[in-house]
Amino acid sequence: MRLGLVASLNRPGGNVTGVTFITTELMAKRLDLLSELVPQAATVAYLAAPRSAVGQAMLSEILAAAGALGRQLAVAEADSERELETAFATFVERRSGALVVGAAVLFDSHRDKLVALAARHKLPAIYQAREYVLDGGLMSYGASYQDAFRLGGRYVGQILKGVKPADLPVEQSSRTELVINMKTAKTLGIDVPPTLLIRADELIE
Repeated sequence: MRLGLVASLNRPGGNVTGVTFITTELMAKRLDLLSELVPQAATVAYLAAPRSAVGQAMLSEILAAAGALGRQLAVAEADSERELETAFATFVERRSGALVVGAAVLFDSHRDKLVALAARHKLPAIYQAREYVLDGGLMSYGASYQDAFRLGGRYVGQILKGVKPADLPVEQSSRTELVINMKTAKTLGIDVPPTLLIRADELIE
């Protein structure tokens, strides 16, 4: 709704419907999980999505969460692949001890580069989806892409049968998952606390 694509989630109207992810609401939880994993990180980097209504909402959420946890936040935006390098240079300059990666199509498109940059700078990072962790990222917490694709596929079938998009409420993929790459944790010299191991939905060895 923040993007103005639909009138409401229950009654989208027009010719648009689909599946939305829980994203903004999880920013505080991502920071909390990362702080539990790397409690010594006084300054946490935040790779922000390009300026948009959603991007600003995510930034507001994580700023509030950082204040509550007593963490300094080093924020850098990236609107292109080249700016990813610049953002990490900022994080290093600010002596960041950990990294939260925001949610953006750009970041998903270059997740291999983001994972590589985090590894190069030895920054423990948390991402929005398990796909980053499969590529070698340390940890993710967010909505399941597979669950969202399943919901979206069901809608495609209904629309192909003649149902109007305006009559299909926008569904929200509410299944969240915590995934940890144990090999990456070992490389970074991080001992994952038992409290996180127990809560993880998946541990990648």
